[in-house]
Amino acid sequence: MGLLHHGKLVVGYDLGEEYSQISYRLGEDCVETLSSVAGEEEYNIPTVLCKRPGVNQWFYGREALRCAREDEGILVENILQLAIAGEPVQIEGIAFDPAALLALFIKRSLGLLSQVSSPDRLAALMITCEKLDGRLIEVLDQAVASMQLKTDRVYYQNHAESFYNYVIQQPAELWRSRSLLLEYRGTRVIAHCMDCNRRTTPVVAFIESWEYNMPPYEPMPEEESLRQEKMERLDREFADIASQVCRNTAVSSVYLIGEHYSEEWMKESLKSLCMGRRVFQGSNLYSKGACFAVTERLNPSEVGRAHVFLGAYKLKSNVGMNLFDRGQPAYFALLDAGVNWYEAKSQLEFYVRGGNEFELQIISLIGGESRTVRITLEDMLPGMSRMRARLFLTGERELVVEVEDLGFGSFRPATHQIWRRQVAL
Repeated sequence: MGLLHHGKLVVGYDLGEEYSQISYRLGEDCVETLSSVAGEEEYNIPTVLCKRPGVNQWFYGREALRCAREDEGILVENILQLAIAGEPVQIEGIAFDPAALLALFIKRSLGLLSQVSSPDRLAALMITCEKLDGRLIEVLDQAVASMQLKTDRVYYQNHAESFYNYVIQQPAELWRSRSLLLEYRGTRVIAHCMDCNRRTTPVVAFIESWEYNMPPYEPMPEEESLRQEKMERLDREFADIASQVCRNTAVSSVYLIGEHYSEEWMKESLKSLCMGRRVFQGSNLYSKGACFAVTERLNPSEVGRAHVFLGAYKLKSNVGMNLFDRGQPAYFALLDAGVNWYEAKSQLEFYVRGGNEFELQIISLIGGESRTVRITLEDMLPGMSRMRARLFLTGERELVVEVEDLGFGSFRPATHQIWRRQVAL
């Protein structure tokens, strides 16, 4: 089990706008979720900070809310959005870097891990957020860099991929056909439906996502007739959403995420969902999925190796070069489909002889088609030369190829000329 065998700690951190959660795995133990209240299954950590007036003393989570409620401090909410916006946060006339505030919240909340292990044993951390884009990755990089964690193995993924990582660790019969997640949050239901193409090797898994409007759950009317009316409306509208998502498709399992679900109002909708399906309810699926994901990175499982997830920010093509190796034609893999585009990087040194061109082979994992892209190095000096090629992406479908001329010893001087080409994937 490598790192996990020696009692190392791997952590899945669900960073939410309102609440965050922390799941962990210690050594070879099962994945567990930290409670912010000792002795209770209270997984939600409010994503807030509170500063005491006049001193550099900060609280986070429930303690921050209590401090603000008792007028003992200045509450800072919407920490994630503030960090994304990037504008300094003014508190008592002092400008605070919002990325530093985000780092403070994450680091303080990770302090809860002291209940189960020493921070020095942290082997890897996966942060999962509802959505992931270039700006959020930049903000998370800033925050993580300032936290001085005991590991450099820090990764990011979105909720859809955390759902995938959770599902593939469940018994196979639960995802023989599609798996569905319905998250009820505020005034919307977020739906993720996972399916697998088992005709490919590895099996390609993908997720379709939708959002639906839903009446807010709270506050419930105190008057019984109005309360009953509201519950019936919730039941009716949720049943309609569930039927839309499940229409004309086989679903093996359904996961209900959120605190608003209750058998008290889900009479008809729950009955409909349970017909021929297994239905599970909880609130910590994303953080557990993130923990499973980072465990896979350290110690790939058989099921993990047999599947590849092609989500919104994944590279969906294999990229390689056709070369001659010891006089024989060979294919050299450079980038693998399924990696996050912002982590996809590769470098290769090769020789060009009697020409100024080389070819990339791009094979799509979605359609299966293969195409050849010819890279021409204009104004290159004649003769054999060693080349260094760097490949990286600036977006999900935007491949950049940089080639540097390293020459050929004393026979041909290095010019260190750099060619840069953009290739649409």
